[in-house]
Amino acid sequence: MAARVPAASAPVRAYVGLGANLDDPVGHVRRAFSDLGRIPATCCVLRSGLYRNPPLGPADQPDYINAAAGLDTGLAAEALLDALQAIERAHGRVRGPVRWGPRTLDLDLLLYGELCRDDARLTLPHPGLHRRAFVLYPLREIASGLVIPGHGPVEALAARCPGVELEPVMEPR
Repeated sequence: MAARVPAASAPVRAYVGLGANLDDPVGHVRRAFSDLGRIPATCCVLRSGLYRNPPLGPADQPDYINAAAGLDTGLAAEALLDALQAIERAHGRVRGPVRWGPRTLDLDLLLYGELCRDDARLTLPHPGLHRRAFVLYPLREIASGLVIPGHGPVEALAARCPGVELEPVMEPR
């Protein structure tokens, strides 16, 4: 008998931030977009371009490749988080002692509908999202009319957050 997947009461639009800076980061992010579409009861409906940027954490690591995705999901927030962490592990993600250290793949649940939550397991909206160009610019690209609960429109937030260090990654046609 298959395990029961916890479901939300109705499909929810969730947004995920993708990032990588080890072992072919562009490849990890591209493959992660496909992996997101294979999460049960979930469809990846929006995909930003890729952006290169310096690391947020320790400077002695490679630049990051970042992107954003929009998902329509029937999963509860916790079940979606579990699925995201399983994808990270499948990409070789090891959570080390250094915060914001290098990684093969980082998938952050940025928003889950309009849910606001702050507990030991999950904080929504994702903390810092409203101040990080490497999150706001890809998010604005796929959802320019989005309003971040408690912070305002993504357009206004991005306008106040200079993306001078962001470099679009040209994708092959």
